[in-house]
Amino acid sequence: MTETVLYAARDGVASITLNRPEVLNALDADMIRRLKDAAEHAAGEPSVRVILLRGAGRAFLAGGDVATFHANLTRLPQMVATLAGELHRAVLALRRAPKPVVASVHGAVAGAGVSLTAAADFVIAAADTAFTLAYSRIGASPDGGATWFLPRLAGYQKTLELMLLPEPVDAAVMRELGVVNRVVAAAELEQETSRIIERLAAGPTLAYAETKMLVNEAFGRSLAAHLDEEAQAFARCAATRDFAEGVTAFVEKRAPVFKGE
Repeated sequence: MTETVLYAARDGVASITLNRPEVLNALDADMIRRLKDAAEHAAGEPSVRVILLRGAGRAFLAGGDVATFHANLTRLPQMVATLAGELHRAVLALRRAPKPVVASVHGAVAGAGVSLTAAADFVIAAADTAFTLAYSRIGASPDGGATWFLPRLAGYQKTLELMLLPEPVDAAVMRELGVVNRVVAAAELEQETSRIIERLAAGPTLAYAETKMLVNEAFGRSLAAHLDEEAQAFARCAATRDFAEGVTAFVEKRAPVFKGE
């Protein structure tokens, strides 16, 4: 049986590849469970400095496996609740991971694929990527954090437009909305992804973790409370070897060599 999620770690990069190309990587129970396990493992593994999400074949992730839903109509509420719970554990693991999460997307990005993309810290998209939030077409509301992430990125009205009147949206528009960071030609996606993850993997991992934590929690604090958190985070960074290396390299006019320590 083919593994529905592939996990590989090398040179500080954990690659999580969605691997049901015959159905455009549509999520079923096994795939969601494996995605959750891979995300939690990568998030907690100290040797991993960057997490990469990508899809095998012609798409990144074409949402949930609707055929599975149809085959289980009599127990669908219970099944969907279980699947959403597992998916949400994966999303939380990625968002809370003390390291950058990069999504490299192409082809179809639908439903939970959009949610997973929005949960990433950095998104690189092929120019021919088509994003769709088509939950309403099957009488469903979104999951995977879409209704949390997208209002913060695209705004209230645009989010509702994307969800209530779903139409394919190209990568350039998603970049304008703040969901995508870089748009490149499909032939250049792998090269640009490698360039970004290599740069992040060579960076000050602990400083990245503090920065990610601060940005994630910024909306829930007053300015005064957040300034206090920034001061404490800076002090924690100042206690790391990477900070000492960064300061020394600056004074010596050379490139720093960070170790994530």
